[in-house]
Amino acid sequence: MTVAAPSRTYSVLAAPGALQELPRLVRELGCSGVAVITDSNVGPLWGEAVGAGFTGLGLEAPVLTLAAGEQLKSLAGLEMALEFLEASGIDRRGVVVALGGGTVGDLAGFAAATWLRGVRCVQVPTTLLAMVDSSIGGKTGVNSARAKNSIGAFWQPAAVVADLAVLGSLPRAEYLAAFAEVVKYAVAMDAGLFALLAETGPALRAGQVEALEPVISRCIELKAAVVARDERDQGARAVLNYGHTVGHALESASDFRLAHGRAVAMGMEVAVRIARDLGLCGDDLVIAQDALLRRFDLPGAPPELPATAVIEAARRDKKAVAGEIRWVLPRGIGRSAVDQRVPADLVRREVEWLLES
Repeated sequence: MTVAAPSRTYSVLAAPGALQELPRLVRELGCSGVAVITDSNVGPLWGEAVGAGFTGLGLEAPVLTLAAGEQLKSLAGLEMALEFLEASGIDRRGVVVALGGGTVGDLAGFAAATWLRGVRCVQVPTTLLAMVDSSIGGKTGVNSARAKNSIGAFWQPAAVVADLAVLGSLPRAEYLAAFAEVVKYAVAMDAGLFALLAETGPALRAGQVEALEPVISRCIELKAAVVARDERDQGARAVLNYGHTVGHALESASDFRLAHGRAVAMGMEVAVRIARDLGLCGDDLVIAQDALLRRFDLPGAPPELPATAVIEAARRDKKAVAGEIRWVLPRGIGRSAVDQRVPADLVRREVEWLLES
Protein backbone atom coordinates (compact mmCIF):
# COMPACT_ATOMS: atom_id res chain seq x y z
CA MET A 1 0.00 0.00 0.00
CA THR A 2 1.05 3.59 -0.58
CA VAL A 3 0.35 6.79 1.34
CA ALA A 4 0.54 9.79 -0.98
CA ALA A 5 0.84 12.69 1.44
CA PRO A 6 1.66 16.07 -0.15
CA SER A 7 5.05 16.23 1.58
CA ARG A 8 6.10 12.61 1.02
CA THR A 9 4.85 9.43 -0.64
CA TYR A 10 5.77 6.22 1.17
CA SER A 11 4.95 2.55 1.26
CA VAL A 12 3.22 0.59 4.01
CA LEU A 13 4.02 -3.10 4.34
CA ALA A 14 1.45 -4.78 6.57
CA ALA A 15 1.64 -8.57 6.59
CA PRO A 16 2.77 -11.51 8.70
CA GLY A 17 6.57 -11.71 8.63
CA ALA A 18 7.02 -8.10 7.50
CA LEU A 19 9.66 -7.52 10.19
CA GLN A 20 12.08 -9.71 8.24
CA GLU A 21 11.94 -7.22 5.37
CA LEU A 22 12.81 -4.21 7.55
CA PRO A 23 16.63 -4.21 7.13
CA ARG A 24 16.38 -4.53 3.37
CA LEU A 25 13.78 -1.76 3.12
CA VAL A 26 15.85 0.60 5.27
CA ARG A 27 19.01 -0.13 3.31
CA GLU A 28 17.16 0.63 0.07
CA LEU A 29 16.51 4.11 1.43
CA GLY A 30 20.23 4.75 1.01
CA CYS A 31 20.90 5.54 4.63
CA SER A 32 24.26 6.32 6.26
CA GLY A 33 23.28 4.89 9.64
CA VAL A 34 20.38 3.57 11.71
CA ALA A 35 19.24 4.31 15.26
CA VAL A 36 16.46 2.24 16.85
CA ILE A 37 14.20 3.70 19.55
CA THR A 38 11.99 1.29 21.49
CA ASP A 39 10.64 0.74 24.99
CA SER A 40 11.01 -1.76 27.81
CA ASN A 41 7.96 -3.75 26.70
CA VAL A 42 8.99 -4.20 23.08
CA GLY A 43 12.80 -4.11 23.28
CA PRO A 44 13.22 -7.47 25.03
CA LEU A 45 10.92 -9.12 22.48
CA TRP A 46 12.04 -7.67 19.17
CA GLY A 47 14.93 -5.25 19.72
CA GLU A 48 17.74 -7.81 19.42
CA ALA A 49 16.32 -9.38 16.28
CA VAL A 50 15.87 -6.00 14.60
CA GLY A 51 19.40 -4.91 15.51
CA ALA A 52 20.86 -8.21 14.28
CA GLY A 53 19.06 -7.83 10.96
CA PHE A 54 20.75 -4.50 10.31
CA THR A 55 24.14 -5.83 11.41
CA GLY A 56 23.80 -8.67 8.93
CA LEU A 57 23.58 -6.07 6.15
CA GLY A 58 26.59 -4.14 7.42
CA LEU A 59 24.65 -1.37 9.14
CA GLU A 60 25.35 -0.35 12.72
CA ALA A 61 22.06 -0.04 14.60
CA PRO A 62 22.37 1.13 18.22
CA VAL A 63 19.18 0.66 20.25
CA LEU A 64 17.71 3.04 22.85
CA THR A 65 15.27 1.30 25.19
CA LEU A 66 13.17 3.69 27.27
CA ALA A 67 10.85 2.88 30.15
CA ALA A 68 7.44 1.97 28.75
CA GLY A 69 4.41 4.11 29.51
CA GLU A 70 2.75 7.36 28.54
CA GLN A 71 5.32 9.27 30.63
CA LEU A 72 7.77 8.46 27.83
CA LYS A 73 5.92 11.03 25.69
CA SER A 74 7.35 14.08 27.46
CA LEU A 75 9.97 16.74 26.91
CA ALA A 76 12.26 14.70 29.15
CA GLY A 77 11.74 11.66 26.92
CA LEU A 78 12.39 13.78 23.84
CA GLU A 79 15.64 15.02 25.34
CA MET A 80 16.83 11.45 25.93
CA ALA A 81 15.93 10.49 22.36
CA LEU A 82 17.79 13.46 20.89
CA GLU A 83 20.87 12.80 23.01
CA PHE A 84 20.80 9.22 21.73
CA LEU A 85 20.62 10.33 18.10
CA GLU A 86 23.55 12.66 18.66
CA ALA A 87 25.62 9.95 20.37
CA SER A 88 24.75 7.52 17.57
CA GLY A 89 26.14 9.88 14.95
CA ILE A 90 22.93 10.07 12.94
CA ASP A 91 23.44 12.56 10.14
CA ARG A 92 20.99 13.89 7.59
CA ARG A 93 21.16 10.67 5.59
CA GLY A 94 20.48 8.57 8.66
CA VAL A 95 17.26 6.77 9.58
CA VAL A 96 15.45 6.55 12.90
CA VAL A 97 13.51 3.32 13.42
CA ALA A 98 10.53 3.64 15.78
CA LEU A 99 9.98 0.13 17.12
CA GLY A 100 6.92 -0.08 19.35
CA GLY A 101 3.41 1.13 19.92
CA GLY A 102 1.97 4.57 19.39
CA THR A 103 3.84 6.13 22.29
CA VAL A 104 7.22 5.11 20.87
CA GLY A 105 6.14 6.06 17.37
CA ASP A 106 5.05 9.54 18.42
CA LEU A 107 8.23 10.20 20.42
CA ALA A 108 10.70 8.74 17.91
CA GLY A 109 8.92 10.41 15.01
CA PHE A 110 9.10 13.79 16.74
CA ALA A 111 12.76 13.24 17.59
CA ALA A 112 13.42 12.48 13.91
CA ALA A 113 11.52 15.60 12.86
CA THR A 114 13.59 17.69 15.28
CA TRP A 115 17.09 16.22 14.95
CA LEU A 116 19.16 18.20 12.40
CA ARG A 117 15.85 19.86 11.41
CA GLY A 118 14.53 16.56 10.11
CA VAL A 119 15.87 13.08 9.39
CA ARG A 120 13.96 10.11 8.04
CA CYS A 121 11.93 7.85 10.29
CA VAL A 122 10.66 4.35 9.60
CA GLN A 123 7.68 3.43 11.72
CA VAL A 124 7.59 -0.20 12.90
CA PRO A 125 4.33 -0.48 14.87
CA THR A 126 4.06 -3.47 17.20
CA THR A 127 0.54 -2.85 18.52
CA LEU A 128 -2.78 -3.09 16.70
CA LEU A 129 -3.62 0.48 17.66
CA ALA A 130 -0.41 1.82 16.12
CA MET A 131 -0.81 -0.30 12.98
CA VAL A 132 -4.28 1.01 12.16
CA ASP A 133 -3.77 4.59 13.27
CA SER A 134 -0.77 6.38 14.74
CA SER A 135 1.98 4.96 12.49
CA ILE A 136 0.21 6.35 9.40
CA GLY A 137 -0.14 10.03 8.61
CA GLY A 138 2.85 11.78 10.15
CA LYS A 139 1.45 13.12 13.41
CA THR A 140 4.30 13.05 15.91
CA GLY A 141 4.74 14.64 19.31
CA VAL A 142 4.75 14.53 23.07
CA ASN A 143 2.36 15.62 25.81
CA SER A 144 2.56 18.88 27.71
CA ALA A 145 1.86 19.01 31.42
CA ARG A 146 -1.83 19.68 30.69
CA ALA A 147 -2.72 18.33 27.26
CA LYS A 148 -2.11 15.26 25.11
CA ASN A 149 -0.01 15.58 21.93
CA SER A 150 0.16 19.38 22.22
CA ILE A 151 3.88 19.59 21.36
CA GLY A 152 4.79 18.07 18.02
CA ALA A 153 5.20 18.23 14.27
CA PHE A 154 3.76 16.78 11.10
CA TRP A 155 6.56 14.50 9.88
CA GLN A 156 5.65 11.73 7.48
CA PRO A 157 7.59 8.47 7.83
CA ALA A 158 9.86 7.22 5.07
CA ALA A 159 8.12 3.82 5.32
CA VAL A 160 5.89 1.80 7.62
CA VAL A 161 6.54 -1.87 8.36
CA ALA A 162 3.77 -3.64 10.29
CA ASP A 163 4.30 -7.32 11.10
CA LEU A 164 0.95 -8.83 12.06
CA ALA A 165 2.71 -11.81 13.64
CA VAL A 166 3.95 -9.68 16.55
CA LEU A 167 0.40 -8.97 17.69
CA GLY A 168 0.33 -12.37 19.38
CA SER A 169 2.65 -10.97 22.06
CA LEU A 170 0.21 -8.24 23.13
CA PRO A 171 -1.63 -8.49 26.47
CA ARG A 172 -5.23 -9.36 25.68
CA ALA A 173 -6.70 -6.23 27.26
CA GLU A 174 -4.40 -4.00 25.20
CA TYR A 175 -5.18 -5.91 22.02
CA LEU A 176 -8.94 -5.62 22.48
CA ALA A 177 -8.79 -1.95 23.49
CA ALA A 178 -7.21 -1.12 20.11
CA PHE A 179 -10.46 -2.02 18.36
CA ALA A 180 -11.83 1.33 19.51
CA GLU A 181 -9.82 2.94 16.70
CA VAL A 182 -11.07 0.33 14.25
CA VAL A 183 -14.69 0.93 15.25
CA LYS A 184 -14.00 4.66 14.88
CA TYR A 185 -13.19 4.18 11.19
CA ALA A 186 -16.27 2.01 10.72
CA VAL A 187 -18.78 4.37 12.33
CA ALA A 188 -17.34 7.63 11.02
CA MET A 189 -16.23 6.55 7.54
CA ASP A 190 -17.02 3.06 6.27
CA ALA A 191 -20.23 1.06 6.59
CA GLY A 192 -18.57 -1.88 4.84
CA LEU A 193 -15.93 -2.08 7.56
CA PHE A 194 -18.69 -1.92 10.18
CA ALA A 195 -20.35 -4.96 8.57
CA LEU A 196 -17.02 -6.80 8.38
CA LEU A 197 -16.33 -6.21 12.08
CA ALA A 198 -19.79 -7.46 12.99
CA GLU A 199 -19.36 -10.55 10.82
CA THR A 200 -15.85 -11.54 11.91
CA GLY A 201 -15.93 -10.35 15.52
CA PRO A 202 -15.18 -13.76 17.13
CA ALA A 203 -12.19 -14.39 14.81
CA LEU A 204 -10.88 -10.89 15.47
CA ARG A 205 -11.22 -11.35 19.21
CA ALA A 206 -9.22 -14.55 18.90
CA GLY A 207 -6.46 -12.73 17.00
CA GLN A 208 -6.77 -14.79 13.85
CA VAL A 209 -4.40 -13.24 11.33
CA GLU A 210 -6.54 -14.13 8.31
CA ALA A 211 -9.39 -12.08 9.85
CA LEU A 212 -7.13 -9.24 10.99
CA GLU A 213 -5.33 -8.68 7.70
CA PRO A 214 -8.25 -7.24 5.69
CA VAL A 215 -9.38 -5.13 8.66
CA ILE A 216 -5.94 -3.60 9.20
CA SER A 217 -5.49 -3.04 5.47
CA ARG A 218 -8.83 -1.28 5.20
CA CYS A 219 -8.05 1.03 8.13
CA ILE A 220 -4.74 1.96 6.52
CA GLU A 221 -6.47 2.65 3.20
CA LEU A 222 -9.04 4.89 4.89
CA LYS A 223 -6.43 6.89 6.76
CA ALA A 224 -4.15 7.16 3.72
CA ALA A 225 -6.99 8.63 1.67
CA VAL A 226 -7.73 11.26 4.31
CA VAL A 227 -4.07 12.18 4.77
CA ALA A 228 -3.65 12.60 1.02
CA ARG A 229 -6.46 15.20 1.06
CA ASP A 230 -5.57 16.96 4.29
CA GLU A 231 -2.07 16.25 5.58
CA ARG A 232 -1.96 19.02 8.20
CA ASP A 233 -5.39 18.61 9.79
CA GLN A 234 -6.99 21.73 8.33
CA GLY A 235 -10.33 20.20 7.38
CA ALA A 236 -11.14 16.69 6.11
CA ARG A 237 -8.66 14.99 8.46
CA ALA A 238 -10.80 16.03 11.42
CA VAL A 239 -13.01 13.00 10.74
CA LEU A 240 -10.23 10.85 12.24
CA ASN A 241 -10.85 12.58 15.57
CA TYR A 242 -14.20 10.89 16.10
CA GLY A 243 -14.32 9.92 19.77
CA HIS A 244 -11.07 11.73 20.53
CA THR A 245 -12.53 14.98 21.86
CA VAL A 246 -13.71 13.41 25.08
CA GLY A 247 -11.21 10.54 24.74
CA HIS A 248 -8.15 12.78 24.94
CA ALA A 249 -9.79 14.80 27.71
CA LEU A 250 -10.33 11.65 29.76
CA GLU A 251 -6.71 10.66 29.27
CA SER A 252 -5.41 14.08 30.31
CA ALA A 253 -7.77 14.45 33.28
CA SER A 254 -6.81 10.97 34.54
CA ASP A 255 -3.06 11.77 34.29
CA PHE A 256 -2.90 9.25 31.43
CA ARG A 257 -3.85 6.30 33.61
CA LEU A 258 -6.68 5.44 31.21
CA ALA A 259 -5.69 3.44 28.13
CA HIS A 260 -6.08 5.35 24.88
CA GLY A 261 -8.36 2.80 23.21
CA ARG A 262 -10.76 2.69 26.13
CA ALA A 263 -10.76 6.49 26.35
CA VAL A 264 -11.64 6.75 22.64
CA ALA A 265 -14.45 4.21 23.04
CA MET A 266 -15.89 6.31 25.87
CA GLY A 267 -15.53 9.39 23.70
CA MET A 268 -17.50 7.70 20.93
CA GLU A 269 -20.24 6.80 23.41
CA VAL A 270 -20.55 10.46 24.36
CA ALA A 271 -20.36 11.71 20.77
CA VAL A 272 -23.04 9.38 19.39
CA ARG A 273 -25.43 10.37 22.17
CA ILE A 274 -24.80 14.06 21.51
CA ALA A 275 -25.50 13.40 17.81
CA ARG A 276 -28.77 11.66 18.73
CA ASP A 277 -29.80 14.51 21.02
CA LEU A 278 -29.13 17.01 18.21
CA GLY A 279 -31.18 14.97 15.76
CA LEU A 280 -28.21 14.01 13.57
CA CYS A 281 -28.86 10.29 14.05
CA GLY A 282 -31.35 8.01 15.75
CA ASP A 283 -31.31 5.54 18.61
CA ASP A 284 -30.52 2.78 16.14
CA LEU A 285 -26.98 4.12 15.66
CA VAL A 286 -26.44 4.44 19.41
CA ILE A 287 -27.52 0.83 19.86
CA ALA A 288 -25.45 -0.45 16.91
CA GLN A 289 -22.26 1.30 17.99
CA ASP A 290 -22.66 0.20 21.60
CA ALA A 291 -23.17 -3.39 20.48
CA LEU A 292 -20.08 -3.37 18.26
CA LEU A 293 -17.91 -1.90 21.01
CA ARG A 294 -19.15 -4.55 23.44
CA ARG A 295 -17.93 -7.26 21.05
CA PHE A 296 -14.43 -6.14 22.01
CA ASP A 297 -15.12 -5.58 25.73
CA LEU A 298 -15.23 -1.82 25.24
CA PRO A 299 -15.23 0.63 26.75
CA GLY A 300 -14.99 -0.68 30.33
CA ALA A 301 -15.60 1.25 33.54
CA PRO A 302 -15.08 5.02 33.33
CA PRO A 303 -12.50 6.68 35.60
CA GLU A 304 -13.62 8.41 38.77
CA LEU A 305 -13.38 12.02 37.66
CA PRO A 306 -15.52 15.13 38.02
CA ALA A 307 -17.25 16.14 34.80
CA THR A 308 -15.80 19.65 35.11
CA ALA A 309 -12.24 18.30 34.90
CA VAL A 310 -13.03 16.39 31.71
CA ILE A 311 -14.80 19.34 30.05
CA GLU A 312 -11.97 21.72 30.92
CA ALA A 313 -9.44 19.27 29.49
CA ALA A 314 -11.47 19.12 26.27
CA ARG A 315 -11.38 22.91 25.97
CA ARG A 316 -7.58 22.76 26.10
CA ASP A 317 -7.51 20.30 23.20
CA LYS A 318 -5.28 21.46 20.33
CA LYS A 319 -8.27 21.29 17.95
CA ALA A 320 -10.37 23.69 20.04
CA VAL A 321 -10.80 27.20 18.62
CA ALA A 322 -10.82 30.10 21.12
CA GLY A 323 -11.66 27.60 23.83
CA GLU A 324 -14.68 26.28 21.88
CA ILE A 325 -14.79 22.52 21.34
CA ARG A 326 -15.26 21.38 17.74
CA TRP A 327 -16.93 17.98 17.43
CA VAL A 328 -17.02 15.10 14.97
CA LEU A 329 -20.51 13.62 15.18
CA PRO A 330 -21.94 10.58 13.39
CA ARG A 331 -24.97 10.81 11.10
CA GLY A 332 -25.26 7.10 10.38
CA ILE A 333 -23.05 4.06 9.99
CA GLY A 334 -20.14 5.22 7.84
CA ARG A 335 -21.22 8.88 7.76
CA SER A 336 -20.21 11.78 9.99
CA ALA A 337 -20.15 15.57 10.24
CA VAL A 338 -17.07 17.52 11.31
CA ASP A 339 -16.58 20.92 12.97
CA GLN A 340 -19.86 20.70 14.85
CA ARG A 341 -20.73 23.09 17.67
CA VAL A 342 -22.56 21.61 20.64
CA PRO A 343 -24.34 23.50 23.46
CA ALA A 344 -22.34 23.39 26.69
CA ASP A 345 -25.25 22.03 28.72
CA LEU A 346 -25.61 19.08 26.35
CA VAL A 347 -21.90 18.29 26.59
CA ARG A 348 -22.06 18.37 30.37
CA ARG A 349 -25.14 16.14 30.46
CA GLU A 350 -23.58 13.42 28.31
CA VAL A 351 -20.19 13.58 30.05
CA GLU A 352 -21.96 13.24 33.39
CA TRP A 353 -23.92 10.28 32.00
CA LEU A 354 -20.67 8.59 30.98
CA LEU A 355 -18.93 9.14 34.30
CA GLU A 356 -21.92 7.90 36.25
CA SER A 357 -22.62 4.86 34.08
